[in-house]
Amino acid sequence: MQALVKTTAGPGLTLAEWADPTPGPHDAVVKVAATSLCGTDVHIYQWDEWAQRRVQPPRIIGHELCGHVVEVGRDVSLVKVGDYVAAESHLTCGACFQCRTGQAHVCKHYKILGIDRDGSYAQYVALPESVLWRTDPAIPPELACAQEPLGNAVDAALIEDLTGQTVLITGCGPTGLFAAAVARTAGAATIIASDISDYRLGLAKQVGVDRVLNAKVDSPEQIAAKILDSTAGEGVDAALEMSGNPAALHQVFQAVKNGGRVTLFGIPTGAVPFDLPNEIIFKGIRVYGITGRRLFSTWYRLAGLFKAGLDIRPIITHSLPMKEFAVGFDLIQSGRCGKVVLIP
Repeated sequence: MQALVKTTAGPGLTLAEWADPTPGPHDAVVKVAATSLCGTDVHIYQWDEWAQRRVQPPRIIGHELCGHVVEVGRDVSLVKVGDYVAAESHLTCGACFQCRTGQAHVCKHYKILGIDRDGSYAQYVALPESVLWRTDPAIPPELACAQEPLGNAVDAALIEDLTGQTVLITGCGPTGLFAAAVARTAGAATIIASDISDYRLGLAKQVGVDRVLNAKVDSPEQIAAKILDSTAGEGVDAALEMSGNPAALHQVFQAVKNGGRVTLFGIPTGAVPFDLPNEIIFKGIRVYGITGRRLFSTWYRLAGLFKAGLDIRPIITHSLPMKEFAVGFDLIQSGRCGKVVLIP
């Protein structure tokens, strides 16, 4: 098969002929219909310090996919040949305290598809049947492959109910845009989004954001004033930080009303100091850290959101043949895209 492989410890990827995967007793082989690019894959592509510590070449990368089951191991019972599936990228141990108490999304020993095990940038991938998610055939591949990152947005937005609430989203990368679409479908009253890219703020408007703020144009004080203006001077009920930018991290704590909640998904590149008394404690704020998706309750909720009309099509801006992977990575690094999908 053809696969995108991190063959050596350095920048870039190689489109290579690679051995077809074979299933273990509890595995299924999936013929990949579509696989989407992720910021994690950009780190590996650039071969930054995190990637150098985390990835051991050779490795087929990629972890967001959908496709059809073409072969199953002898003990597989959850899926069958022909099933249309997506996949959870976190492979959990099933034995630690977290896994045994309903918190497998924060398993102490989880492995990640495309990092610890060969991933989805290939024509075929072998996966444990336990991570496969049967998907409605009516959902086209370019949308179905994005269910894994979309699950991040579902957990970030809906970790508490936001129906009828005012919501701030800082960072309109793909997951921030997904969170906006989820919030709109779930009945948020007013959605405000900020970013430094007019292109991505335009996408935010397409998925239902009511007011967009350009953090490159407006000062933090101007943004704060506009948020207060949009919320009758109260501040937002819920703030979702999706960028990891230190200024945005402070913005969400300042923008949320007393007694509100803040969800943190974006990853800063280093430590970020806070004024804990004034930004968090005295405001009585609830703070949630989001990593991955809740297994598998978020997937069930996502299926329901699709049936309720969740539309992420404006966010899937580019679909490319896998051989044009470099174009996809260039698009992501330029910021002139939403979600980029590769077709093996």
